[in-house]
Amino acid sequence: MSCVHYKFSSKLNYDTVTFNGFHICLRDLKRQIFGREKLKPANCDLQITNAQTKEEYTDENALIPKNSSVIVRRIPAGGGKATSKRHVL
Repeated sequence: MSCVHYKFSSKLNYDTVTFNGFHICLRDLKRQIFGREKLKPANCDLQITNAQTKEEYTDENALIPKNSSVIVRRIPAGGGKATSKRHVL
C-alpha cells in the first residue's frame, strides 16, 4: 500500500490516505479526503499544495507521488479565491 500524508492548514497533525500504485491523481485524493473528513463537495472545494515545494496542484489529472505530504485548504465551491468582505460606510 502506498500513501499520501495530508493536513489542513489549520491543524497540527497529518492524516493519511492509502492507495495502490506509485501515484494518486488529484481527483481521487480529493474524493478520499472529502470522505474521510465528511465534507460535501457541493459546499466547498479543496486546494491541495505540496508541503515541501509549495507547488499548488490545479489539474484534476495531476499525479501526486506516493509518500508525499500535502497541505489542504477549503475554498468556495466555485473555485474562486476566498476573500474577506469589508463594508465601507
